[in-house]
Amino acid sequence: MAKEYSRTQRVADYLQRELAELIQHEVRDPRLGMVSLTGVDVSRDLGHAKVYYTLMGCDSSEDARESTEVLNKAAGFLRSQLSRDSSMRSVPQLRFYFDTSVGRGRQLEDLIRRATDADRELGLREDKPEDG
Repeated sequence: MAKEYSRTQRVADYLQRELAELIQHEVRDPRLGMVSLTGVDVSRDLGHAKVYYTLMGCDSSEDARESTEVLNKAAGFLRSQLSRDSSMRSVPQLRFYFDTSVGRGRQLEDLIRRATDADRELGLREDKPEDG
């Protein structure tokens, strides 16, 4: 019977918390903007971690390419800081990826808003109070 909260998930949550703080306080690169970590996926052997982030004002991975490079270059430093501060036997290799889901969500929200506005203009939709 599988555990509800696996070790890989606990390590991923720990890495997300600690990396968010380290990036905010320790990484001093001016090319790096306001970074928010959205998730961490850790391999089953705990050897590798994919760290997903968003960047204030960026919706595409092309816009965030420079920040991704900065974070991946700082990965060794961040990993050494994690190993110094944690009791983990080994800290996973870190690889940073821009999370496009937030930008995609904004695009979908805009499409829905435009569709409802168009329906309203054509008289196809009446404004009903929302339940909730």
